[in-house]
Amino acid sequence: MAKMIAVDTLGECRYDSPFKARYPKFFTDENGVIRRVHTLDYAPGSGADEIEYFQRAGAREKLFFKPEEAVVGIVTCGGLCPGLNNVIRAVTFCAVEGYGVKKVLGFQYGYLGLAEDETYPPLELSPDNTDEIHEKGGTILKSSRGPQDADRMVAALRRRGVNILVVIGGDGTLRGARDLQKEIAAQGLPIAVVGVPKTIDNDIGVIERSFGFETAVQEASAVISCAHAEAKSIRHGVGLVKLMGRESGWIAASAATSNSNVNFCLVPEVPFDLEGPRGFFECLRRRLEAKDHAVVVVAEGAGQQLAAQTAGAVDRSGNRKLQDIGLLLKDRARDWFARQNFEVNIKYFDPSYSIRSTPANANDAEYCLLLGYNALHAGMAGKTGLVLGLHNHRLVHLPIHMTAGRKLVDPQGWLWQAVLQATRQPVCMHGGAGAL
Repeated sequence: MAKMIAVDTLGECRYDSPFKARYPKFFTDENGVIRRVHTLDYAPGSGADEIEYFQRAGAREKLFFKPEEAVVGIVTCGGLCPGLNNVIRAVTFCAVEGYGVKKVLGFQYGYLGLAEDETYPPLELSPDNTDEIHEKGGTILKSSRGPQDADRMVAALRRRGVNILVVIGGDGTLRGARDLQKEIAAQGLPIAVVGVPKTIDNDIGVIERSFGFETAVQEASAVISCAHAEAKSIRHGVGLVKLMGRESGWIAASAATSNSNVNFCLVPEVPFDLEGPRGFFECLRRRLEAKDHAVVVVAEGAGQQLAAQTAGAVDRSGNRKLQDIGLLLKDRARDWFARQNFEVNIKYFDPSYSIRSTPANANDAEYCLLLGYNALHAGMAGKTGLVLGLHNHRLVHLPIHMTAGRKLVDPQGWLWQAVLQATRQPVCMHGGAGAL
C-alpha cells in the first residue's frame, strides 16, 4: 500500500491556474516519487512496512491564491553560493510572467532585513531589473547570518501584504523557515513559506543535490590542476588545496574523483593522524620519495581534533567555529619534515570565497531555474512548510523537518571507495601518534 508523505496546505484551492490553456499536463498530489528506492530497504527486518512517496513538484491546476492579488516575497540567507541570483530571477519571472502576480518583493540582508524591513526596505523585483542577474555571482538581495525574532518577521510580512515567502538558504536558514511557518500558523495567517535548499557543501538531509554544488566541484577541479602544476615544478613539491565542507566532505571527495591528480583527500568523516607510522605525514613522505610530488585536498572541517579548540565557540549561524586546517597542515608538515631532514616545498591554495562568489555553471543554472519555478508552483497552490528537493532525480515536496539531518559522506559507500581507488591513499591513516 502506498502512503503519501504530505506537506502542510493553507486550504482549498479554488482558483484556476493561468497555465491551464497552455499546459498539457498538471501534477496532482498523487503524482509521487518513491522514498526508498533500493530493494534492501524492503528486506525483512528493515522496518519498511509500506511504500512511502513524496509529492512530485510541479504546476497545479487549481490554486489557493488568486494570482492577480498575490504578493510574493524572496529572501536569501547565509553564505554565498553559485546560483543565488538564478533562483531569484526564476521566481520573479515565474511569478510575474507566468502567474501575473500583483508584486514581487526582495527582502534585503536575509532574515535581518525581513525583521528590519523599515530600516532596509525590500526591493520590488521585475523581469526588467532581474533580466541579467543570473550572469553574476553573489545575490542582489544581499545576505546575513543568524536568527531573528519570528514575530517581527511575521509582522513585516503582514505589513507588506506578502502571501508567499520563498526562503533560499541552507540548514540554519531552513530551521528559521520552519520556526517562521510555525509562528504564521499560530497566528492563523494564510501565508505560504517555501524553502529552496542552498548549501555549497551539499549536505542537507534527504536532498540528493543542492544548487551550487556542481559549480563548486568544477571550480575546485581547476584549482587542483593548478596545484598539480605547482607541485610538479619543484623538488618534493606539495600542492595543498583547502576546500569547503564544514561537516561533510562532498566537495573534496567529488573534486578528487573528478580530477585524477589528487593523491590524498582528507574529509571530516574519515579521521586521520598526522604523525606516527600510519599517520598522514609518513604516507606523504613515502609518496614524495616515490613520485617527487603530491597533491593534497582537505575539506575545511577535516582534522579539527588536531587543533586547539575553543570550547563552545560558535558563529552567528550557530555553527561551531573551525580552526584553519589548511594552515595547520602546512605549518605542521614543514616542522615535521624539517625534523626528518627531508626537503618539502608546500604551495597552499584556499579558493573558498572565489568559488562561492562565482556564477553558476550550465547544470546548476538549469537546476536553479527549475527550483525557482517549482517553488512558485508550490506556493501558489497553498503549500507551506516545505522544501523543494531532488529525490531519485526528480523534484519533490519535502516537509522542512525532514531536512534537519546532516547528509555525510559514507566511509563505506561508493563515493569514498572511488576516492580511495583514484588517489591510492591508504584506507586508514589513523591510530598512530600525533593527535593533540
